[in-house]
Amino acid sequence: MSIKLVLGHSRRIVMLAALAVGLALFVAACGSDDNNSGGGGGGGGQSASSKETNNPKCGLGNGKKATGTPIKLGGIATKQPGTDFTEIPATAKAYFDCVNDNGGINGHPVDYSFETEQTDPGQIAGLAKKLLENDKVLGIVGNISLIECTVDHKYWEANGIYTIGAGIAPECWSTPNSAPVNMGPRYSVDGGTQFLIRQKVKKLVLVQSNVPGTGYIEGGFLLLGKDAGIPTVSLKENVPIQDANSVALKAVQAAGDGGGVVLNFTPPEAAKILQAAQQQGLQDRVKWSCSTPCNTDFIADALGDRWENKLGVNAELQVTSSNKPDTVLYRSVVKKYAPKIPLGSFSQMGFTIGNIATKAMLGIKGDDYTIKTVNDAFKGVKNFRTDILCAPWYYGDAPLHIPNHTDLTTTPKNGVMVQKEGCFDISNVDPDIKRVEFIEAKDPSLIGK
Repeated sequence: MSIKLVLGHSRRIVMLAALAVGLALFVAACGSDDNNSGGGGGGGGQSASSKETNNPKCGLGNGKKATGTPIKLGGIATKQPGTDFTEIPATAKAYFDCVNDNGGINGHPVDYSFETEQTDPGQIAGLAKKLLENDKVLGIVGNISLIECTVDHKYWEANGIYTIGAGIAPECWSTPNSAPVNMGPRYSVDGGTQFLIRQKVKKLVLVQSNVPGTGYIEGGFLLLGKDAGIPTVSLKENVPIQDANSVALKAVQAAGDGGGVVLNFTPPEAAKILQAAQQQGLQDRVKWSCSTPCNTDFIADALGDRWENKLGVNAELQVTSSNKPDTVLYRSVVKKYAPKIPLGSFSQMGFTIGNIATKAMLGIKGDDYTIKTVNDAFKGVKNFRTDILCAPWYYGDAPLHIPNHTDLTTTPKNGVMVQKEGCFDISNVDPDIKRVEFIEAKDPSLIGK
């Protein structure tokens, strides 16, 4: 198969680099170079349950090592100072290692590897070409990058590749050949805003970093406020934050009595603001919410008991302490195959990606593993159910994919994040959510209806 590299126009490169800076600051501490910093894992890092096993069963679950011809898969992840997303593909690899110890894909081991990039569009495009043309991978899974979806989506489309990964850039959800397991910053801010609307706030204030790219994220927030008839204010702050006291006070003053504040920062920056609010006695002046990066025990531990039930954090995945089957298996896989990776949203995403890809490939008939059969299997996933996600995940043939648009709310308690609200749908006031609901209504089999 002849593969041609598809590159964007050169003028787009500058825009991508600027966008990367902004998005990096949103997600940097969800996965960091130093797992002791409190940012690693992205959230929900509760202690493990006694139901874990030292011999987890994945895939076929037969306890036999796969010895056939390997099935090669690959991925691309951002790894640079301050922004390390490799926990996601590393946990996907851990899941595939478990699969290989349990019969592989009908006897074939999964040979999975991933490349790292530093938000250089040329480098990212080159890595995509390397994976397909040189390494001869049959599928792309576990991608998580600040700009990879923007750079590579046309290349994947041209070559019949249907990626299963996690997303940051808008194209991860708005293009036909990408289906992330997460919902990303825009829809997470939507979820945090909906929480405050349910608290019947009189005014909505969004505070996030003052960098390029935040306009896309605040779009849903503004639409939700308008639809609810609630005044909105959007504030941006330079990061790293130097005067958290003034940021907290400005947000509370902007919200006013009976108002609500949504924070969209990395965990360390959000912690600065919330601790400053506490020191000034502001935690009871308004209602507080935060997007997914705050769903981490680092935040819960840093805030102490004065924020219990006073902070609603949007969570795109279930808490890691759950005793439901997939979550128990997730903890067991991490414990055995990736013990240095913390429990949290990032490793949950990697586990789920590996699980989806494995079940898809197990459905391939015969012994025919090619780019076409593997990607047809990925694209054909419907009604994939896991207790890690609130609703069934799917791919299907569609111009855009937001399969994860149902999430829940957590809150700090006793130094950990616990569930505060059950699963709810992200509002279809955000237009692409409405488009996705139409796609699901047109083909109910996608979600098992």
